[in-house]
Order: sequence, then C-alpha cells, then structure tokens
Amino acid sequence: MDTETNQVRPTKRQRELLGYISEFINEHGYSPSYREIMDGLNYTSVATVSVHVNNLILRGHLKKRNRSARSLELTEQPSSSESTVQTKQLKTSEAKWLVEKVELFFKEVEEQTAVSEKQLDQLYVLVGSLKVLGLDGAATSFITRLSDLKKQSADGYVT
Repeated sequence: MDTETNQVRPTKRQRELLGYISEFINEHGYSPSYREIMDGLNYTSVATVSVHVNNLILRGHLKKRNRSARSLELTEQPSSSESTVQTKQLKTSEAKWLVEKVELFFKEVEEQTAVSEKQLDQLYVLVGSLKVLGLDGAATSFITRLSDLKKQSADGYVT
C-alpha cells in the first residue's frame, strides 16, 4: 500500500484527537494549542500531544500552516468522511435525537391527507441535513419515504 497517496485510518486515540480538534475549531474559530489539547484529552505531557499530532500529519489527517501556533487544520478524507463527520460534529446521543425529530416531521406529514410542496421542500432539507452531518444511513431510510410522498404529490393528492 502506498502511504503517500492513501491515507491510513486513524487509531482510536487519533480519532479522539481529531474529534477534539474539530470541535475546538467549530467552537472557537481557531485551532487549539498543544497545551489545550493536553488538558482537553487528559494527556500527561505536551510531548504526547506532539507525537500524536505529528503522526496525524504524516498520515495525512492534519496539516500545519507555516509552523506557527494554532495552525492545525483538518484535511478532507473522502474514503472515511461519513464516520469522520459524525464523530467531529455529532455525539451519538445528538445523532439519535436528530433522527427522532426528523422521524416526527415525517410522521406528521404522512398522516395528512394532502401534502404541500412546502412540506416536501422542508423534508428534502431535513434529509439533506442528515447527509451533510454524516448520517447517511438515516438519510437513505428517509429518502424512500420522501419518494413515496413525492409520488403521492404527483398523483394529485396535494393541495
């Protein structure tokens, strides 16, 4: 396997570090310092953080800008973006809550005798949001239901 062109999947600890960095950047708008990473992940030394960060840079999951402070950036990972996005942006409990809310919206629309274009558009946005957040499995299950609603709409049952 050519490690220069293919990214190696991160280890569990490295995924935790990537998730922490991503959450920190989303919350603060800049990357954490090594000391903040050390405190946030309960590491015992800054050297430990440095080892993990350097390994992630070598594996292609992180990059540094200009070797300056707070210059860590996450790189895109097309092969594993589904799991990465989910761990970076949503906790499991948040993902479950979100899917349950989308389920409620679908049930409300499906129970109606007439479905409006506006309701269909809103459901499309919700399904698209699930995909963006890395919940492709949930999005796929809703797409079938959305297609049925759209077909119902096309058959003239919509007001």
